[in-house]
Amino acid sequence: MPQYQTWEEFSRAAEKLYLADPMKARVVLKYRHSDGSLCIKVTDDLVCLVYRTDQAQDVKKIEKFHSQLMRLMVAKESRSVAMETD
Repeated sequence: MPQYQTWEEFSRAAEKLYLADPMKARVVLKYRHSDGSLCIKVTDDLVCLVYRTDQAQDVKKIEKFHSQLMRLMVAKESRSVAMETD
């Protein structure tokens, strides 16, 4: 399970993993209050990408990335539903 040290590497790899097979990709966010760390994990059961941080500025980056993934998920879903109804 590769744990990335830089946000840029992680976000590129995670987006690539999601776009390869959107139906299998999962995203997990985990916050540990005891040590103030936030962990984001993206997996498709074959590859698991992890990024951990305790920096406040990284939280905004993670939030933005997570919302981008959610928009991609909604856009693909709405297109497939539109195709089925035609």
